[in-house]
Amino acid sequence: MSLSQDSTSDLQERLIELETRVAFQEDTLNELNSVITRQDQEIIRLRQQVALMAKRLDDYMYTQEQGSARPDQERPPHY
Repeated sequence: MSLSQDSTSDLQERLIELETRVAFQEDTLNELNSVITRQDQEIIRLRQQVALMAKRLDDYMYTQEQGSARPDQERPPHY
């Protein structure tokens, strides 16, 4: 083999190595994107649950207050 063939072979090996790395990085990025998408959906769902629980707690506290409240202290129905 001549020097030119050796360097071409080395370049081809380096190119194959770089292409392999890029392929693995693309797979990793796709996997990470999927994880982030699932986590975002879960965060949205959890926020909705927290908001619902906060409203339920507020409603519960309001009904507890109503047991000892006078009519002039009642919240209007739209509150």
